[in-house]
Amino acid sequence: MTETWEFKRHRRLRSSASIRAMVRENELKMDDFIYPLFIVEGEGIKNEVPSMPGVYQISLDYLKKEAEELLALGIRGVMLFGVPAEKDEQGSGAFIESGIVQKATRLIKKETPELLVVADTCLCEYTSHGHCGVIHNHDVDNDESLKLLAETAVSQAEAGADIIAPSNMMDGFVAVIRQALNEAGYNNIPIMSYAVKYASAFYGPFRDAADSTPQFGDRKTYQMDPANRREALREAGSDVEEGADFLIVKPAMSFLDIVRDVRNHFDTPVVAYNVSGEYSMVKAAAMNGWVDEKALVLEKLTAMKRAGADVIISYFAKDVAKWL
Repeated sequence: MTETWEFKRHRRLRSSASIRAMVRENELKMDDFIYPLFIVEGEGIKNEVPSMPGVYQISLDYLKKEAEELLALGIRGVMLFGVPAEKDEQGSGAFIESGIVQKATRLIKKETPELLVVADTCLCEYTSHGHCGVIHNHDVDNDESLKLLAETAVSQAEAGADIIAPSNMMDGFVAVIRQALNEAGYNNIPIMSYAVKYASAFYGPFRDAADSTPQFGDRKTYQMDPANRREALREAGSDVEEGADFLIVKPAMSFLDIVRDVRNHFDTPVVAYNVSGEYSMVKAAAMNGWVDEKALVLEKLTAMKRAGADVIISYFAKDVAKWL
């Protein structure tokens, strides 16, 4: 009798859309997403960012309509970036009570309180030099910058921010901000730390949107070298020890290995930041008819979930809401 050998039939679980859906391991849902917003001073302003089709700088008078649209689409969280009318060496627009993010936060919490506000906590949009801290001897002074970042975080919490998201990459920023929030009575405000933020070439379009291009040098002395992997775990580990409640990996698409490393080593929720350059490249290719935008975007965002992300910050959130 001839012995037969039965090979594995993996295709059985791919044979129909219903079966594929039943066994799908990772799935996007709108609760996963946070949508970035760029808020500018003035009135009647809705400027499309030239390098980011479909993304706008908006003034406060457009914000209620924008917030209502996001909620209608099922998007429950926004990350606020401010574009102030004036800048100075200290970045004081980041922490004053009348700052643009503070005003935007109060307006959202008044008009659409169910929309979660994540406040980006940095100085680069507000400093005349475009760096993320105080400049001494042509370099960013880590410890002096921490004082202003803590002040910014407390100001944002006082305005009603639900989550503080420090993006500055100063050493010790989570510890100092956590202490400042606690001392101000905001013990229950979570910190969504930009724990692993690389000095990436993918940030160019964002700097157009936020008007935050450095006026000299670059940010390589405080943001991470894209060649490094083990360093990411040291950075994330420090932030967890200092009290971070979420860990952001930025950018996401070029650093999915880091998303997975962070997921494997820490129980803290992991956030993938699908950054501006990743967005703009896909939009440009789609506008030229080179790619299927919907299929490509859903594939790459699902890859972030598969790598271990619990939350995704993405300029594609509105598009995804319509597609899903």
